[in-house]
Amino acid sequence: MAKAANKSNFFLQTTLNVQQAGDVTLLDAISHADGDNRKMQLFFAAGTPPEQFRAGKGLEIIEMRSLGEAPMLNCIAKGKSGPVSIDIGNQTLKIKAEDPETAVFAGLNVGFAIRNGESLETTLEWLNYHVTHHGMNAALILDRAKPQADKAYANQLKNKAAKIKGLERLVLLRAKVPLGRADLPAESHPFNVPGAPGKDRMEIPKGDAWNSPLGELQMFELLRARFLDHARAVMNIELYDLVVIGKGKNVFDRAVVASNGCIQMDGHQIYPWRVRNGDEATFGDHICRQFDAKGTRKRWCIAPATAKENVVWRLIRVVGATPAPEEAVPYLRCMALRHPTDTVSKIVPKTSLIEDENLLAMSQNIFKHKPVRTPEENAGLKCRDTNRTAIVTTMKNEGPFILEWLAYHRAIGVDDFLVYTNDCTDGTDTMLQMLQDKGIVQHRENPFKTSGLKPQHAALQASDDEPMIQNADWLICMDVDEFINIKCGAGRLDDLYEAIGDANMISITWRLFGNSDLHEFKDGLIIEDYDLCAHELIRKPHQAWGFKTLFHNIGIFKKMGVHRPKGLKPQLWEDINWVNGSGAQMPSDMYRNGWRSTTETYGYDLVQLNHYAVRCAESFLVKRDRGRVNHVDRDQGMAYWFRMNNNAMKEHSIQRMVPAVRAELDALMADPDIAAAHAHSVKMHSEKIVELKAGENYAAFYKELTSPRLEALSKLHAHFGANVFLLGPEVVPDEVLEKDPNEDFFFTVEKGETTH
Repeated sequence: MAKAANKSNFFLQTTLNVQQAGDVTLLDAISHADGDNRKMQLFFAAGTPPEQFRAGKGLEIIEMRSLGEAPMLNCIAKGKSGPVSIDIGNQTLKIKAEDPETAVFAGLNVGFAIRNGESLETTLEWLNYHVTHHGMNAALILDRAKPQADKAYANQLKNKAAKIKGLERLVLLRAKVPLGRADLPAESHPFNVPGAPGKDRMEIPKGDAWNSPLGELQMFELLRARFLDHARAVMNIELYDLVVIGKGKNVFDRAVVASNGCIQMDGHQIYPWRVRNGDEATFGDHICRQFDAKGTRKRWCIAPATAKENVVWRLIRVVGATPAPEEAVPYLRCMALRHPTDTVSKIVPKTSLIEDENLLAMSQNIFKHKPVRTPEENAGLKCRDTNRTAIVTTMKNEGPFILEWLAYHRAIGVDDFLVYTNDCTDGTDTMLQMLQDKGIVQHRENPFKTSGLKPQHAALQASDDEPMIQNADWLICMDVDEFINIKCGAGRLDDLYEAIGDANMISITWRLFGNSDLHEFKDGLIIEDYDLCAHELIRKPHQAWGFKTLFHNIGIFKKMGVHRPKGLKPQLWEDINWVNGSGAQMPSDMYRNGWRSTTETYGYDLVQLNHYAVRCAESFLVKRDRGRVNHVDRDQGMAYWFRMNNNAMKEHSIQRMVPAVRAELDALMADPDIAAAHAHSVKMHSEKIVELKAGENYAAFYKELTSPRLEALSKLHAHFGANVFLLGPEVVPDEVLEKDPNEDFFFTVEKGETTH
């Protein structure tokens, strides 16, 4: 390995040779002696079409390449010296070329990083870490700071980096002049490469007219040609990245012996739990990772002498040098250094963070830091002697359907019911208050009007303080049009709990039941009268596979949620044993926010949630009139009926519970107060239907709901794409309605498309 200069001249501060003519920017011009002439490489900023280039004085263009939208020209300049120029459109650019400085890093292991505001302390820790643990002995830092804006950084870096044992050469590179015009916002400047935040985008500071040329895709080729082509190996990461300490060869040695002279580097994001008040984040604060993180941030390390000459260096890969996956090296991206903020929760959901023992050891042993640790959490009693089960629900004008729903769930083993109501006009609230007085339910007025929350969310928040909920072994939030249909054993909860063994959560996927082509309301059993539903495998509409989750109340989550418990205590994520309706394990990426099943996670073998979202057409009029308990700003009109009314096939499995339900219902109705309350609610519901159908708008709506066209559509859902459900039934042409529902066909439309 070639030796670098001694410490007296190990630090070099230099600039890019930026030149401008009008709107055209030449990032750098690099000249090589070639006999009596000179070879020149010209690297232009993005935005100049290659066809506008014409050879000017003393210059011959040999090759034009485009890296992204940035032209790179290989040229011959006449003579060993002398002026040359290039014509670009109506502009002439006089070119001042620099000799390459590849000798600076010849034979060295170079860490190449871009500084985007990182502190001196971070830079020094980064240098020292990779020199000490990974064999790095040189570094090239491309600094985005404005010229003259950070003199102290350069001066102190020079003095303090010189004390790092093993660091032989350090180059700090900046742009020579401000790039771009002050009248252009930073986001409009050609150096600002589009990309999603957090996806390795090279961002320009907003509101700053200074545009350092770091967004250019050809910057890596430029720096290769000017500085790095004779290095032993070059590692491309950032000043907030740390290569993982492993066994065997270091990252540079691995690149040298790699099959293509290049290895992939896989970045894993890490975070502090909390940075102490008043302190800046450091590497040592980063002791947490996301338990459900997926994907990595790709970078590379290359040995220029081993890799092919015609490869192209880019930000996240080297084009033409495909690395072998088994040769990949992991690194850690310290996100509180990448995105400085006053609280970690602004850059990552803290419910996803878990303390990692290896990160903690690195913090304590390598960085000699005392980080803020994650608080200890313990799940509650893992096993209880009982399976006492409680349901939390919200209702408004559901009077005729309450008793069947209660009777059914009492028959399958539900012990407790907590019901919140608001603005009822059909006696629902008074019926439930009477049922509370008789010890059958607990009834509460929904506090949403004073909480600022939607009704269902307000009810769930209030339920956390209820003794019934706190003392329950199992909890679920569900609606009065949803029935837990247990398919194993005798159809009771005890059978389900036995079937799922040690699982402490089970997601029960919706099975959407339609109106079974019943249009008129009658006082009967929903589970008996409505037996047409969607196919099991139906991914659309989006709502078809929503689920509700029955979960063991042991403190893994902080609160109830509409579809599943919310507020995961991440320290307890490994205590989750979550299964689907077939008893199969749910993936960890569902633990924090999942609310609907997928082709990989749906299951109906043990249990399904029969969802009678529309019932008959007449009752749907009342449902639309009263509004929704959760999405209060959304209309339950034709689009809702179209999505939720599924009549594709018969499904009778729940009907084995009819005798038990009738027995429970008869016992309830034997109480004259309960019977009278039910009769009153049925009367009010019927009168409301008459009132609504007397109005012109609702009469027309009812006529459309009950039309042969809508009946036919309710059997074809499995054949429609997502956009059909988004746009509504009117986009389906008449010829589709004539198809046999059992045929194999698929119909969809583009967004915004109509057929009438």
